[in-house]
Amino acid sequence: DTVEDIEYENGRLDFDSDLMTLEHGVYLSVYDKDSFDLLYGRIPYGFAYDLPFENGNLRKITAGEVDYYVFDIEQNIEDQYPVLVRGIISISDAEQDFRYTMWLALILFPLLIFLTAGSFVGVVGRSSAESVAYCMLSLIPARFSVSVLFIVACFVSVAMGTSVGTITLLTPIAAAVSTASGFDLAFCVASVMGGAMFGDNLSFISDTTIAACNGQGCEMKDKFRENFWIALPAAVATLILILILSFQTEIQGRVIQPYHLTQVIPYVLVLIGGIVGINVFVVLLTGIVSGAFIMLIGGHTTPVEILKNMGSGVSGMFETCMVAILVAAMCALIREYGGFDALLGWIHKIFRGKKGGQLGMGLLVGTMDIATANNTVAIVMANPIAKEMAEEYGITPRKTASILDTFSCVFQGVIPYGAQMLVAISAVNELGGEISAFQIMPKLFYPMLLLVSSLITIMRGSDRTGA
Repeated sequence: DTVEDIEYENGRLDFDSDLMTLEHGVYLSVYDKDSFDLLYGRIPYGFAYDLPFENGNLRKITAGEVDYYVFDIEQNIEDQYPVLVRGIISISDAEQDFRYTMWLALILFPLLIFLTAGSFVGVVGRSSAESVAYCMLSLIPARFSVSVLFIVACFVSVAMGTSVGTITLLTPIAAAVSTASGFDLAFCVASVMGGAMFGDNLSFISDTTIAACNGQGCEMKDKFRENFWIALPAAVATLILILILSFQTEIQGRVIQPYHLTQVIPYVLVLIGGIVGINVFVVLLTGIVSGAFIMLIGGHTTPVEILKNMGSGVSGMFETCMVAILVAAMCALIREYGGFDALLGWIHKIFRGKKGGQLGMGLLVGTMDIATANNTVAIVMANPIAKEMAEEYGITPRKTASILDTFSCVFQGVIPYGAQMLVAISAVNELGGEISAFQIMPKLFYPMLLLVSSLITIMRGSDRTGA
């Protein structure tokens, strides 16, 4: 671009005034190749005019008390007049530009994933999740219906990456199971909510997973492996508890509805792709393409409907995207004015050692979730503080991401004013039923057992600091 601002006409060089503009803090100057006389441009105050020229070499030069990056390049203006062009920028300005670029990348990357995940959920739609549930309910005896609801909720939420979406889809089925079989309505709904939080915590396309992994700079598959051995014992214990309570209930009947098993294929592809470690965009695009193909070939929808559903899915993620941007800006201000240092100092006084640091992270994200009633927002807010805590206490990025995601799901899964609870209650009320949060909360076994499993994992771990 610099060369384009220089023209050679009638035996003389003509310079555009833009060369005098400090674009992105870069000082530009043009020299005669033979005499090394300054022809045009500007250099920082106190910087040497006679610094030797090194073509194509990036150097670090100190002038006075300021460090600069210097880059020289030789150019031939219109193949007639050779000149030397020098760019100079202070290292502090260069680092600031780099930080701005990194912040932009850290914000935009998860936003793109959010929107792509919204498209996937819009394509596969409600009927795919219902097919999974009705298939399993038709194959398994009625006494195991609530266990099936929990397992299906686990699978659907892992595949869809949304606990609220899973609860929205499966709560009507849970209500139908309760009516037909005689199981307690709160028991059925709580089982769906527990399974939904299992997937919210583990799914590769969950907004909480995306937020935690991007905030801590770890791979999703590494965070999954860290999380899996915390979530699995809690899920198994929950399933056993559900079975014990199920065998104490007198069964009246079962739910039988038609289903299309081919609609489950996109979920399976996304799940396998995530576990294998394929790029998240490739995984989601595979799910979108396969889902659209299956839905169109099967005559379950039309191209126009698919586009509308994709639009609805993307628009459903706009709120999360805006929150992520606003929280990132707010956290930058808090960091700039010493808020993080004050909070870290307070945490250091209370929590000591590696185990204490992990408990401090859990309490931090849990407190933020209670305040915001949104586990994704809680993770985004806690991320920068947790990252500094991880460096201080020697906790790995994947462990930090796992703790943030797990503890946020624990708190989000039980608070009576969270979106998950409100959606479940609303779905039951729309079907003519009646239920309250305080009826459901005592039966939310999975979040409670997940907390126990998390605490045991932390206490069993080493208290040595180090990567």
